[in-house]
Amino acid sequence: MNALLELLPNQTRQFIDAETVFLELRRARSEAAEVRGSMFWRTQGHADYLIRESAGGAQKSLGPRSTETQAIYDRFKLRKTEASSRLAALTTSAHNQQRLNKALRVGRVPGIVVKTLNALETAGLQDHFMTIGTHALYAYESACGIRFIPDALATQDLDLLFDSRKRMSFVSQMRRMDSSFIGALQKADPSFRVMSDQKQTAINDAGFEVDVIRRTAKGADPHPFRMSADENDLWAVQVDGAEKMLSAPRFSQVVVAETGHMAVMNTMNPITFVAIKRMIAAASGRDPKKRLKDVLQADLVESLIKSHMPQFTV
Repeated sequence: MNALLELLPNQTRQFIDAETVFLELRRARSEAAEVRGSMFWRTQGHADYLIRESAGGAQKSLGPRSTETQAIYDRFKLRKTEASSRLAALTTSAHNQQRLNKALRVGRVPGIVVKTLNALETAGLQDHFMTIGTHALYAYESACGIRFIPDALATQDLDLLFDSRKRMSFVSQMRRMDSSFIGALQKADPSFRVMSDQKQTAINDAGFEVDVIRRTAKGADPHPFRMSADENDLWAVQVDGAEKMLSAPRFSQVVVAETGHMAVMNTMNPITFVAIKRMIAAASGRDPKKRLKDVLQADLVESLIKSHMPQFTV
């Protein structure tokens, strides 16, 4: 049996259309975020002052009414109207694409994985994590319009590699969110909770796990590292090979869930994936059953590189 199965032509066409709309929707959301809040005139004494109010309610005066502040006000209003209109139109288009994705069976990523990736993006944390392990295969197959054999993808846990090199900006974002990391995961599924005996793992009511890992502490890396100030939050656990994964070029790809919903998955480039899997498989203490799966995944991705991803051939 062929281990790499090509998508049907209508599935490929639908994926391309859905990906285009989804990426435009992300850009529209970014544009809309730039004009969040409001801008208005406030009379103080004998003059009108232009006030910019943030989404959080903070206000700042931009100065008295003048040709310059009037132009600022007009540009803001125009940009906000255009951004809102574009966002609404693309949101409707994305919903239509999701229905088509599901009808044509374009995607097969577990829904909870896509929900988790989108929850991280909504929280502004997507650049601080990399999807590693088995689920990275979904990014590679989506990029090439193929599907791996099911045996290579069976897993009930999502491994997220935390980029401890960016911990200061991560900590700042967590403070702005005024939330814990487990709280961010609960936006994807409210039933996620931290396991009492494995503090690096969140588990939901369906038994799906999210593991947070990090590189071995070096330099100024804090150790141990809790993901927020919340004493009940997840702790990132150190793993061998994480430094190599962080140093590798990133591979970002739109993936599609069984439900038709989409997300961007950030992972390592496929060459690094193969090298890491072979290294893990060769480790003396590796579980024999997991070793077989490691080798299978390395072989499949290596085959995919040769047949569909010549730009990664070394």
